[in-house]
Amino acid sequence: MGRGPKSGDTSWEGQTEAAGTDTWTWAALSGREAEGRAQGHCCAHVVLSPNLMQPPPDETRRDAAENVQWSRPECQVWTGTLLLGTCLLYCARVTMPVCTVAMSQDFGWNKKEAGIVLSSFFWGYCLTQVMGGHLGDRIGGEKVILLSATTWGSITMATPLLAHLGSAHLVSMVFSRVLMGLLQGVYFPALTSLLSQRVRESERAFTYSTVGAGSQFGMLVTGAVGSLLLDWCGWQSVFYFSGGLTLLWVCYVYRYLLSEKDLILTLGVLAQGLSMARPSKVPWRLLFRKPSVWAVICSQLSSACSFFILLSWLPTFFKETFPHSKGWIFNVVPWLVAIPASLFSGFLSDHLISQGYTTIVVRKLMQVMGLGLSSVFALCLGHTSSFLKAVVFASASIGLQTFNHSGISVNIQDLAPSCAGFLFGVANTAGALAGVVGVCLGGYLIEATGSWTCVFNLVAVISILGLGTFLVFGQAQRVDLSPAREDL
Repeated sequence: MGRGPKSGDTSWEGQTEAAGTDTWTWAALSGREAEGRAQGHCCAHVVLSPNLMQPPPDETRRDAAENVQWSRPECQVWTGTLLLGTCLLYCARVTMPVCTVAMSQDFGWNKKEAGIVLSSFFWGYCLTQVMGGHLGDRIGGEKVILLSATTWGSITMATPLLAHLGSAHLVSMVFSRVLMGLLQGVYFPALTSLLSQRVRESERAFTYSTVGAGSQFGMLVTGAVGSLLLDWCGWQSVFYFSGGLTLLWVCYVYRYLLSEKDLILTLGVLAQGLSMARPSKVPWRLLFRKPSVWAVICSQLSSACSFFILLSWLPTFFKETFPHSKGWIFNVVPWLVAIPASLFSGFLSDHLISQGYTTIVVRKLMQVMGLGLSSVFALCLGHTSSFLKAVVFASASIGLQTFNHSGISVNIQDLAPSCAGFLFGVANTAGALAGVVGVCLGGYLIEATGSWTCVFNLVAVISILGLGTFLVFGQAQRVDLSPAREDL
C-alpha cells in the first residue's frame, strides 16, 4: 500500500502542481519532441518556441489534476484519515459550547456574554470559506487542511492560557473563537477541492459521505468524553484533550502522507503571496452564468439554513416541551442515527450510478431525501405531544439531512472539479450567513407566537424552496470548461 498521493514525485504533473508553475518542463518538451520525430516532423521549432505550443495555464492545471487521482488503497487511507480529521474538527469546534456553563461560573458571564462568545465563531467562519476553497484549488486541499489544523489545534490547547491572561476574559475568548472560525472555515472548501481532484466520480459520494460522518462522530466524542473530563478534571482538560488529539493527527499526516518538500514549497508560495506565485484563473463569469451553479448554491443555502435552525433550537424545544426528559437522549440519539444514514447515502448513491442511473438523477434523488423527506419529519415535530415520537422525528430529520452529502455537496464537484473548492466556499458562505439569519428568525418567531410549530414550518419552507430550485435547474455536466474544450 502506498502512502497516499505524496507530492514529492518526479512526474511532470506532480512538479507542475507542487512548484506552482504553469510552464512546461524540459522533460515534457523532450517527450513531445520524440513524439514529433516518430511522426516524421521536425521539432526544432518546438524547443526554440515552447510558448507557441503551450496550452492555456488553467487548462494545463485541469489536465494535470485529472491525472493524479488516488488509487484504491490511497483513497482508503485518505478517507480514513480525513474522517478522523473531520471528527477532530468538530471536537475542537464544540469544546467551547460544552464548557460554556463552567466557564461562565468561573468568569461571571451572563447569558448575553456567553452568547457573544459562542456566536463569535461564526463571525470568522463566514469570512474564509471562499479563500479556503480557492487556496485548495491552487496549492492542494490536503496542504490547506494540514496547515489550518496545526493552527486551530494549537489555539484550542492554548485557550485555557488565553482565558487567564489579564482580566479581560470575555475579550480574549471572543478573539480566540473568531480566530478558530477563520481557521476552520477553510476546511470543508479545501476538502471539497481535494476530493474533486483525487477521487473518481463513481466513488465521490461514498467518500464524501464517509468523511462527512466525522462531524457526527466529533460531536459524540466531545459530548461523551468531554462531559466526563469536565466533571473529573475541569473545563481546561476538555480543551487540552481536543487540541492535543488534533496535533497528534497533524503529526501523523505530516509523517506518513505528505512530504517535507511539498510543505516547504507550499509555505514558500504563501510567504510570497499567491498573486506573485500564479494569477487566478477561476472562471467567474463562466460559472455564474450557468443556472445549474445557482441551483446548487441555493440548495446548499437551504440545507445549511435548515440544519442550523434544527441544531440550535432542538435542545431548547425538548427542554421546554418535555421538561422531565433525559437530556442525553435527545442530544445523542439523533447523531447516532445520522452516522449510519450518512454512510448509507454514499453507498446508495454510488451503487445507483454503477447500475447505470445518470448522475443527475441520483443527485436529485438524494436531495429529495435530504431536503424533501427530512422536512416532512421536521413538520411532524411541531404536531406531537409524545417524547418518544419527537425523538424519532428529530432523529429521522437529522439523519435524512446527511443525504445532502451525496447530493449537492458532490454535485459541486460534478459541475466544477477544477475549482470545486472555490465554488463550495461561495455556497457554504451563503449557507452559513443564511443559517445565522434563520436561527435569529426562529427565535423571533418563538417569542412572537409562543409556538414551536412556526419554527418547524420555517424549516420546511426553506427546505422545499431549495429542493424545488435544484430539481428544476440542477445538472451534473461540467461547467468550468470553455466551449472549445467542451467540444473536444
